[in-house]
Amino acid sequence: MKTKFQEWRDAILKGSDKGCADKENADSNEMQFQTVFFKMRPAVFLNGFSTHQLNLIQLVVRKYFKDLVYICVVDEDNSWQRRLVYVETEEDKASFMKEVQQDLIRVEKRVESAVGFRQVVDLLASDGKLIVGHNCLLDLAHIYSKFFGPLPSSMMEFILAVHEKFPYIIDTKHLLNSSQVIQFLMKRSSKSLSSAFSLLCPKVSSVYQNSTSSTYVRFEIQADETGSSCFNSGAKHEAGYDAFMTGCVFAQACSHLGIKFEVHTPLCDLARNGKIKNYINVLYPSWNSGTVLHLNTGTESLESGYKRKYPAVIFANIVLIWGFPSKFKPKDLKDCICRVFGPDSITSIFFIDTTAALIQFSKEEFVNEILVLKDTLERVNDPISMLHPLSKLLEGGNTRAANYDTYRDICAASASKVLFADQADSLGIRWKTKLGTGSQETKEASCNETTTDITSLVEHSSEVRADSIRQFKHQISYGDILDSLNVSKSLLGKGMTST
Repeated sequence: MKTKFQEWRDAILKGSDKGCADKENADSNEMQFQTVFFKMRPAVFLNGFSTHQLNLIQLVVRKYFKDLVYICVVDEDNSWQRRLVYVETEEDKASFMKEVQQDLIRVEKRVESAVGFRQVVDLLASDGKLIVGHNCLLDLAHIYSKFFGPLPSSMMEFILAVHEKFPYIIDTKHLLNSSQVIQFLMKRSSKSLSSAFSLLCPKVSSVYQNSTSSTYVRFEIQADETGSSCFNSGAKHEAGYDAFMTGCVFAQACSHLGIKFEVHTPLCDLARNGKIKNYINVLYPSWNSGTVLHLNTGTESLESGYKRKYPAVIFANIVLIWGFPSKFKPKDLKDCICRVFGPDSITSIFFIDTTAALIQFSKEEFVNEILVLKDTLERVNDPISMLHPLSKLLEGGNTRAANYDTYRDICAASASKVLFADQADSLGIRWKTKLGTGSQETKEASCNETTTDITSLVEHSSEVRADSIRQFKHQISYGDILDSLNVSKSLLGKGMTST
């Protein structure tokens, strides 16, 4: 290395290009010298060296070459580049190192600028201040993922990680729903942020002018003309104004709970105030669960103040159906299935798109029953099966069905299609029904199994259908039977036989 640097420097001093470009041998790891100019001085890139080799280069340069300088700088593409630069004199060397140092300072400023709001987040985390938000679980998730690291794989890990960063958090959404005092003031009003702000802070809000209480917290607002126009117009859903409304709602709620604020006096330690301690570190989970999350324990518990609007999701009770006619609406889908399994058989229906849906049954056994029944109806194509309530769902011959595990598998595939049916087709799915047991395709079912299944399922379907007819009073008319027989006769006349 010493010899190569000596040859390169001598070539620079002689003003010759000889020795400036030393081509790398195909079977060696020797470096390739290519002279460039860095800050108007001859230089060479030091690429392809290990850390150990670079340390040796620095030792050689410092010991044997007073007119060569080893530097590490940030390139235009923000990557670190190591170079060896020739300087003529000690004064030139000092001037050069000063320029490099100034560049590093500019890089540090760019880094600090890029870090940006992270500095505010770090300050909040280190100071242990009370963090106030409204329905803020997703806000906390975004803050964690953007400034601390990837979101943990479970909810318990996440809320414990958040609690470690922010030991005191209060959710005004939970405060409004849990405090009897606030509930009395708001009566049946919406607990949304804008509604709470308008009702609890009428002297600040421009929406409600009539006051509901004689005790109000005085707010001092400092804003320029642009900010003032936003405050006067009530620009909700603007991030800054939403934060302002949240602060006002929290302060006013504290006042109603007996916490007194006085302007120009230091605030008490709200995080440890006994009048709101029961509301701290309890988050409203933002979804339909009827529960709250406890940050200090990492647990989730039922809360009497919240009601579940929709039933809990039970994956084992869900069947996936796709490829049915696009004219089908949720009501139509529910009606045709309930005519078979009963009016209380379906808990909920979620349409993925116009031709795909997830159906949750009230009983787990209904999942396998509808899969086997669908498989039977598609293979027993006789006039009676044409009158079955599920026949409309199977129109077109493209309807496919499986359990929830298949939905997971299809969604986890690398393909990304707009329609679920196209997503499934991209995986090469050709079967029509994936049975819950054995996961066998329709075409691979044996004749003996088919005969047994048909007999038992037709009997079961007849019993359930008769019960459904009594409950729903949907009688199959004489005209329906004639139409079905005419269709069957027409098909047989064209040489098509039933299997």
